[in-house]
Amino acid sequence: MATVALLGAAGAIGNSVARSLRARGTPYRVIGREAGRLQQSFGTDPLAEIASWNPDDPASVRAALRGIQTAIYLVGVPYHQFQLHPAVMQKTLDGAIGESVERMLLIGTIYPYGVPQTSKVSEDHPRDPQTFKGRMRKQQEDLLLAADAAGRIRGAILRLPDFYGPLVDRSYLHSLFQAAAGGGTANVLGPIDRPHEFVFVPDVGDVVTALAAKPEAYGRWWNLAGAGVITQREIIDSVFQMAGRKPKYRVAGKLTLRLLGVFNPQLRELVEMHYLLTNPVLLDDTAIHKLLGDIRKTPYSEGLRLTLDAYQSAAANQRK
Repeated sequence: MATVALLGAAGAIGNSVARSLRARGTPYRVIGREAGRLQQSFGTDPLAEIASWNPDDPASVRAALRGIQTAIYLVGVPYHQFQLHPAVMQKTLDGAIGESVERMLLIGTIYPYGVPQTSKVSEDHPRDPQTFKGRMRKQQEDLLLAADAAGRIRGAILRLPDFYGPLVDRSYLHSLFQAAAGGGTANVLGPIDRPHEFVFVPDVGDVVTALAAKPEAYGRWWNLAGAGVITQREIIDSVFQMAGRKPKYRVAGKLTLRLLGVFNPQLRELVEMHYLLTNPVLLDDTAIHKLLGDIRKTPYSEGLRLTLDAYQSAAANQRK
């Protein structure tokens, strides 16, 4: 019987965590709104138990979490509805505590740090978000940390930077890989010469499962940095070179996002987070290395190659 649950499991990070659990022979439960999507991703895995839920229904939340000891929280909300993050977390916490779930690990973001005050951002950096999205993420975190402090559930947070990986369509780099693999012009967000970092999604799962199992991990947050500092221009040049194509891309800056956002709500929502491209948050993850020991971080040269291979295979299949 599964004692580990992945809430909001159908995304890229959820699949990475599931692969890690599967490699360890650990039964797990995947929970999401759409049972069909979960069945498509996990239906062939004998270790996976599939459960659907409605976070707005307390009975549904409790039923989905019944018998679970450790919940990995990966629940997403529409990018233009970030006010839902604290609300969904509270409803989930209520159900988890009601079902005596022992631990919850939130897969979080760098948004709550706000504009970086230091060149590298450790866990000691203030959480001072200047954006609405950052404030909503901070409120979400505060609910979990308050429940931990009150002894109602053990709570921890893992912060991830931007990510990429094979067919990860919610990455800033998705359009780049599509263009390099199948032709066309990549749409990228600029400026593209500022330092940045990305985490390779397949690396995340092992970190999550290891962190969730550590009793001393709870009551605080942890950073997981990317595989080093790089610029988007370096990534663009590398990926097109790997594909044997001349780089072809267009760069959208903040003004362009504002203009395009008049017609595209998704792009409009990116405007307030544009500081992450001009004043990047570069994570110091010394603490998690001390806790977990060696952490596998796929070098960009290898991760970009593996990701491009997946996009090229997908493009070839589409042409058949």
